[in-house]
Amino acid sequence: SLQAGLAVLLKAERLFHSSYHSQAVHIRPICRVTHWFAQLPCGEFNCDSSCLAVSWELRQTLTVVFDTFSSGQGKKDWSLFKMFSRTLTDACPLAEQSKVYVDISPKNKEKELLEVTPPPASLHEAVVQGDKRTYAVYDLLSPSLFNTSRSLNVQLKWKRPQDSSDLPTPILHAQRYVSGYGLQTGEISTLIYNTHPYRAFPVILLETVPWYLRLYVHTLTIITKGKENKPS
Repeated sequence: SLQAGLAVLLKAERLFHSSYHSQAVHIRPICRVTHWFAQLPCGEFNCDSSCLAVSWELRQTLTVVFDTFSSGQGKKDWSLFKMFSRTLTDACPLAEQSKVYVDISPKNKEKELLEVTPPPASLHEAVVQGDKRTYAVYDLLSPSLFNTSRSLNVQLKWKRPQDSSDLPTPILHAQRYVSGYGLQTGEISTLIYNTHPYRAFPVILLETVPWYLRLYVHTLTIITKGKENKPS
């Protein structure tokens, strides 16, 4: 059972009630060598005879999207308990790292509008898609985190009401719809938008095909800025 660490948030009825969830398992060979370039993926090191040994790396990820604005009667406030119906009580005893990152980057630099509780012990800054982002960091392995409380319920509140017009448009966003019907006229259309004024971004598109549609590769079309691109 999932009784410790971040895994306690994996409550099935809450995850499957979300707007989107995706689980992935990544397995790749890792070449272990004694030189300075150790721990390179085999694709970069070729895993040839110069490798002393090869290990297999297993990485599991879970991505969940909650529409808290709709479920919260038009409010952007949220908390771990509101989303997962649970809070964090301790770290996984086997984990070397166990951290929660909360994006507290304000719109239009209005820092006074955001209030995150409890106050984070540290902040982390990173550049994401050309924009500087600020994250509040909660380290579950820190001894002081659970000293004042037996559980961690991260909450983010806005000090004044925000309406839907204040929601920023992401630089990269997409729309997807199914049209037509049957094997002859049914089709899936995915529209990807890049609103950045000058920068291009690499995009990996993963499509989940409905069971009632059968796709044919020769019917795939890619249109960019009104011109058709032939897929390789």
